[in-house]
Amino acid sequence: MPKAAVDTKGLSNEQILNAYKTMITSRMVEDKCAIILRQSKGGTFQISGPGHEAALVAGSLVMRPGHDWSLCHYRDLTYVLGLGVTTEEIFTGFMAREGDPASNSRQMPAHFGHATHRIISKSSCVGTQWLQAAGRAWGSKRDGTDEVTYVSGGDAGIAQGEFHEAMNWATIHKSPVLFHVEDNGYGISTPAKQERAQPIEQWVKGYNNLGIFPCDGLDLFASYEAFKKAHDWCRKGKGPAIVVSQVVRLWGHSSSDNRKLYMTDEQIAEEQAKDPNTKLRAWIIDNGLAEDDELVALEAQIKSEIDDAADRADEKPHPDPADAASNVFYEGENPLLDGTGEEVGPTILSDRIPMIEAINHALHEEFERDENLVCWGQDVQDGKGGVFGATKGLSTKFGTDRVFNSPLAEATIIGTSLGYSYKPGRKAVCEIQFGDYIFPAMMQVINEVATTRFRSGGNWASPMVIRVPVGGYIQGAMYHSQCIDGIFATRPGLRIAMPSNAADAKGLLKAAIRGNDPVLFMECKNLYRQERCKSPEPDKDYVLPFGRGRIVREGSDVTLVTWGNTVMISQNAAQDLESKGISVEIIDLRTILPWDQQLVFDSIAKTNRCLVVHEDTITMGFGAEISARIMEEAFEQLDAPVRRVAAKDSFCPYAKPLENGVLPQKDQVIDAVEALVGW
Repeated sequence: MPKAAVDTKGLSNEQILNAYKTMITSRMVEDKCAIILRQSKGGTFQISGPGHEAALVAGSLVMRPGHDWSLCHYRDLTYVLGLGVTTEEIFTGFMAREGDPASNSRQMPAHFGHATHRIISKSSCVGTQWLQAAGRAWGSKRDGTDEVTYVSGGDAGIAQGEFHEAMNWATIHKSPVLFHVEDNGYGISTPAKQERAQPIEQWVKGYNNLGIFPCDGLDLFASYEAFKKAHDWCRKGKGPAIVVSQVVRLWGHSSSDNRKLYMTDEQIAEEQAKDPNTKLRAWIIDNGLAEDDELVALEAQIKSEIDDAADRADEKPHPDPADAASNVFYEGENPLLDGTGEEVGPTILSDRIPMIEAINHALHEEFERDENLVCWGQDVQDGKGGVFGATKGLSTKFGTDRVFNSPLAEATIIGTSLGYSYKPGRKAVCEIQFGDYIFPAMMQVINEVATTRFRSGGNWASPMVIRVPVGGYIQGAMYHSQCIDGIFATRPGLRIAMPSNAADAKGLLKAAIRGNDPVLFMECKNLYRQERCKSPEPDKDYVLPFGRGRIVREGSDVTLVTWGNTVMISQNAAQDLESKGISVEIIDLRTILPWDQQLVFDSIAKTNRCLVVHEDTITMGFGAEISARIMEEAFEQLDAPVRRVAAKDSFCPYAKPLENGVLPQKDQVIDAVEALVGW
């Protein structure tokens, strides 16, 4: 074959032809999916990338599958085909059949993922991927590898604040993440002029250490040059890079979108004339790489192969409904977190210590045990060592490459920790300074951390730990007193602990760190230094499994179920009730996901009455769930209705009398117990 007549930016004739083959394959797969959709053979939704092919295939020529990492945009079909995902695998996912490598048909089509090629399964949430990529790239840098993390999204998606948080993190740490913004000029129907006031390249110029490589995303060679420069920039340790590819969206936003509602026929025709596939095809013929009839034959062969791949996928079985809720949690042996583990009596290391010291010691011991354990959050680094001192000494002992201050941005803390933890053997124990301020990270916690294993069909995991001080009784007012366990307990995929004393805190935190699921570790800051919450310190080998409650006080008249701050209040009430001849059995659940149902049921079988006491609001607090389970599964053991004492459905005020008027108090517990006994 004759050599190409123009500068191909180092691409060989074979690479160019293979790139065209991938682009055509991608377009024909899109066409076939549209047919399958109309035939009702698969799902009910298609989101596509025609017009993005040249930029995406260029990216796939540069990234190294199985070595580099990828978090893809839902228009990245061409990219994942270029990395080695097969058309049969794409159709398997599109038709929601067993064996889909992206999610095992847990997610809608175009949520690309493939463990072999290190394509991390993406959720539907716009913009969440940027921070995760920044965290994964930081992990590669820490490991001393030359891995680069590719992350992509549409131009509208960079309006999300998490894009800029990711840019901030990546440029602070000079992390090797390659941002790809596919600029097709629209966010569904919203044109670019309503999304931002300046070109994207200009928008990001304020970030130091950032390589900026705009390109004509309709041109294979210009795109390849931009991606190669960006990849080299990242791989050589210069920091992150961004490729902004100018592309077109030849189809609507999705199969439910009609472009004619917001584009004129002239605009549609103008974009159609820029088709990158047509452009490259003409270039190949003009430069003698292939004749038209050769390309026609190639295209016919591709179509036949695609039809065969679709038929093979169509023959695969539908997923078994019995497996519908699988992979919410780790499904191997996981006794530390799944409620099956048994507590082994600890060896006592020292005299009574406060809870905050027990937490600090647990962190030190686990950082000693696992050299890949890392921690970041606001003010966690020495000399502060956390606003409450939980991380004191960690950065001094283990170095600021493992323990350091993050920007004051909760989504950044969670999203980057998740990205780091995607790699097996890597785990972040991050800190959110107050439970009241976790909500900017709500999307990352609920839709990303909690869903990782499920949305990937078990291919990816997020076994990270989120430490967060919670609760009131400190005159912290409404923004430093929230008890948030009820909010997060409604979501699948998380384990939740809330210890009430030093020994439990140490053992549970160790279990959280060593377990295989994500944990929200809630620490009642009111208990950090309480004298009655001190306990003899277990040694470094002590691990307390989740789902194992503790009988704090034995009794015969009423079972009182509680956790966290209200354990001490319940003990105070029980002491007063004893003088009145009422014997209260107190169970400290220690963890609420999972919670020790059998211990509670066994106690109710003895007392025939139950009171649930917790700090969160009474409406939708976790006590409602416990009460409902008791009524469903232990009703015949009851001689009275289950009652609850909890916070009023109010915000927590500042003045101590007002705070006491909202949060559960000893007298309320006494009144409730007496009412149950007198029923």
